Amino acid sequence: MALGMKSVDIGKSASAAKLVFEAVRKAIIEGELREGEPLRQDELARLFNTSRIPVREALTILEQQGLVKTERFKGSVVAGHSLEEASEIFDFRALLETEVIRQAVPNMTPETLETARAVIERFSSASDPMMYGDLNREFHETLYRASGLTYHMGLIVNSLDRIDRYLRAQLVISEGTKRATREHLDILAACERGNAELASQITAEHILGAKQSLVRHIQAVTKG
Repeated sequence: MALGMKSVDIGKSASAAKLVFEAVRKAIIEGELREGEPLRQDELARLFNTSRIPVREALTILEQQGLVKTERFKGSVVAGHSLEEASEIFDFRALLETEVIRQAVPNMTPETLETARAVIERFSSASDPMMYGDLNREFHETLYRASGLTYHMGLIVNSLDRIDRYLRAQLVISEGTKRATREHLDILAACERGNAELASQITAEHILGAKQSLVRHIQAVTKG
C-alpha cells in the first residue's frame, strides 16, 4: 500500500482519526489507492505514527461513505462500484442537485456568481487532469451553498465522493472538459438571470449527459 506521501507523526494529535481519514480519502479519490487494495490497520498506523484506534475510526467513516468495504479474510479494502451502481448515483445526483440549485438561485449574491465564474476560468485553463474533478466540484458547490440546504449538500458531497473516479475519467475522455465548460457557462448564465427553473433544467442535462458519455466510453472499452 502506497499513499504517495511521507510518514507523518500524528500520534499526539487530538484529531488523528480525521487526519488519517482525509489522507486515505484523498488517495482513494485521486486513484493512488485502487479498487480492491487492502487497507491494513497496522501499516496505516505505522505510516502516520499513531495507534490503530484512530485508523480504525477513520476506516469506519470511509466505509460509511462507501469508499471502503470490509471483506471476509481480507479486512478493509478500497471499494469499487459497478457501472450500474455508478449510473444510479448519477441519476440520484440529477434529482437532488436540480432541486438544490432551484432553491439556491434566489439567494445567490454577486460575489457567489463572480466566484463561480472564476472557477470556470480556472477549470477551462487547467492543464493537469487531476485538477478537473476538484474544480468541477468547486463550481457546483459554490452555487449550491446559496441554497442553505446543509443536509442536501452532505448527500451531494457523499455522492460525488463515491463516483469521483468516474467523474475524472469522464472529464478527460471525448473532450469532456470543453463540453463541461460550455455547460457550466450555461448554468451560470441562468443563475445570473435569476432563472431558477432553467438553471435546474440545464443542471439535470449536464449531469445526465456526463453519465451517458461515461457509459458509452466504458461500453466501448469493454467491447474493444
